[in-house]
Amino acid sequence: MKRRYFACFAVVIAPLIWCGFKYHPDEPVQPHKEDKPNIIFILADDMGYGDVGFNGQTKIKTPNLDQMAREGIIFKQHYAGTAVCGPSRAALLTGVNNAHATVRELNEWSVSGKGGDLGTNDITVANELKKAGYATAVIGKWGMNEYNTTGSALSHGFDYFLGFNSHREAHHYYPEYIWRNNDKVMLPGNNPAKHIGKYSNDMFTEEAITYIKDHRNTPFFLYLPYTTPHNELTVPEDSKKQYENLGWPERPMKVGHYYHDPEGNTAYAGMVSRLDSYVGQILAQLKKQGIDNNTLVIFTSDNGPGFDNGFFDSNGPFRGGKLSLYEGGLREPFAARWPGKIKPGSVSDHASAFWDFLPTACEVAGIKPTIKTDGISYLPALLGNNKQQKEHEYFYWEVNETRGPIQAILKGDWKGISTYEKPFELYNIKTDVKETTNLADKYPDVVDSIKKQMRAIRTDNPEFPLTKRKALY
Repeated sequence: MKRRYFACFAVVIAPLIWCGFKYHPDEPVQPHKEDKPNIIFILADDMGYGDVGFNGQTKIKTPNLDQMAREGIIFKQHYAGTAVCGPSRAALLTGVNNAHATVRELNEWSVSGKGGDLGTNDITVANELKKAGYATAVIGKWGMNEYNTTGSALSHGFDYFLGFNSHREAHHYYPEYIWRNNDKVMLPGNNPAKHIGKYSNDMFTEEAITYIKDHRNTPFFLYLPYTTPHNELTVPEDSKKQYENLGWPERPMKVGHYYHDPEGNTAYAGMVSRLDSYVGQILAQLKKQGIDNNTLVIFTSDNGPGFDNGFFDSNGPFRGGKLSLYEGGLREPFAARWPGKIKPGSVSDHASAFWDFLPTACEVAGIKPTIKTDGISYLPALLGNNKQQKEHEYFYWEVNETRGPIQAILKGDWKGISTYEKPFELYNIKTDVKETTNLADKYPDVVDSIKKQMRAIRTDNPEFPLTKRKALY
């Protein structure tokens, strides 16, 4: 099959496509031969639980995500891998939680400064799906190969990669270069500081559409990790227009490492809506290619919000955001759509996490994982087979950036949080979802049980000891 990757970057996209586009798909070109289901996993960056209309957002418009939710299912209790991007994404890819993962923090927060890459022994969901005959691609923010050593996407089951190897490369939306497979591709027309050239996430969407077209006759897994709405806050002007002159309070932004647009609130809202338009384009293309009914699409975010100061209620009803292990730092928007398989308008209270995706994808593909994971397939919940859905005994997270080390365990309704040199916290998230009342003194037996479990399940890793540290760079 002839591939046209990257050539699409030269195409000038009409502004209508990028500005508030709500998909109205054409009739399918031709019926698609039913085969193993395609899987598309779309990941936002630093988007909060409350940033989408289907979770109550009123200021930012997300019509495509809201339509996706109406046509599929919402999970109300879906958790990220942890509260910061790198280790959260590693948990998604490998099915292993922070208690014994290779990647538990970003590189600069590890002991050596080089502990944030996937290792040679790490098996990903792409490795597993390759065994089932899937074509595999990641387009967007990979972030698992900071030093171009053991973490290459091509070394971990992906046939094709276009995007950012490291998380710092992904900090700028008009990058001077991106990676195509293992090659650095310069973008001579781009200037990050002046916001000139190709907007990276527009590129990723166009490339994803090309990939879908080229693989419409073969089962594929497309991992599409966008960088919006992560800092820096900048977006083309057409995405901000609907949020101008609304009387919103201004939030002036200072330029430093991030080349922000001057006004933060309209930029942030525009970034979320532009991401929403990307989702609309992907779903429209599936219908156009006649593979809509044979494709499971999942949307979520990698950790809680990092920008909002309360104006948007990005964390919804929850406490905390990025880098915290309160619900607002971990609980993410989640919508899945699979016509004919997932009942439209469904809502699930099943508690799930990033490490569940690998066994879920394997079950969708009709195979069993070849590795031991911490995950439980949530396919029964997706399909409404709640009696067959297995539940987790507990969830574990840790984070050691700026505020750490912090550990947390959720066991049933009990949430225990251990923060370095601070009193232990215990919350009942069923009766106190905002985590306002610390019950540690009232239930010492529960505290002791959670503390013992934290010690028992966590394996030592010389790169990530539970000690107070500063970033190395």
